[in-house]
Amino acid sequence: MGPVGIIGGSGLNKLPGIEKTEEKTVKTPFGEPSAPFQRGLLGEREIVFLARHGRGHRLLPSEVNYRANIWGFKELGVDHIISVSAVGSLKEEIRPLDIVLVDQFVDRTRSRWNSFFGEGLVAHVGFAQPTCASLRNILKEAAEKAGLSGRLHEKGTYLNMEGPAFSTRAESELYRSWGIDVIGMTTMTEARLAREAEICFATLALVTDYDCWREDDPGDTVSVEMIIRNLETNAANARRIIAEAVALLPAGQECECGHSLAGSIITEPAAVPESTRKKLDLIIGKYL
Repeated sequence: MGPVGIIGGSGLNKLPGIEKTEEKTVKTPFGEPSAPFQRGLLGEREIVFLARHGRGHRLLPSEVNYRANIWGFKELGVDHIISVSAVGSLKEEIRPLDIVLVDQFVDRTRSRWNSFFGEGLVAHVGFAQPTCASLRNILKEAAEKAGLSGRLHEKGTYLNMEGPAFSTRAESELYRSWGIDVIGMTTMTEARLAREAEICFATLALVTDYDCWREDDPGDTVSVEMIIRNLETNAANARRIIAEAVALLPAGQECECGHSLAGSIITEPAAVPESTRKKLDLIIGKYL
């Protein structure tokens, strides 16, 4: 039974309730993760927690070393990751303090590494369904057990912007015209890398605000002060859902995520540089 990975976002830099904790510093081929991993027990299940933005929230979304973070989870034996992310809403019916179980993404980032591959090795993983349906269903059940079903949206499309500035009103209106549900700065990059690493991945998108599209609101609808006011409530709700979800998770993967690389590597084995083969052995070893 592999440990469950938890990525804490804005407002969730720690996960109270973990027992028998220890810090694990993981060296990766891609540099240092955001922070040491916190490993311990939540109930009877082993978990591995990572603060995405580092201790003290010191990393911009574009500064997060996503490859090192996901690689670290893989090296520690994690086969399920629950990612927690603060988002803005682009729809009236998705209210601040609501929770969205994201099932689709649109990528508007431009300056981050979002693949383990390259350097002589080409692979194209399927990403039509970018989050794990089985894990999303467990999160839905967990939210119901936690008494939060009234604030839950079972599906939603997340637009991953670059940041760190919030949207202009024109951008916000454009994304609304596309039918986007929520907007954030981090999670799609994690989802891509988790798929390449064959880890089940799902996200709790916690709504802090209505972005800036409401014309009946003052010009700067989104502010750090507004977001911080909602972060504490959102973090408490996330902790309740995570505690329930961890208890519901199966002992292993029961979906296709665990072999998502099968048939995805295009490069002929003999053509893969030995240095790249060694570097990526953790995720490609069983295929090459």
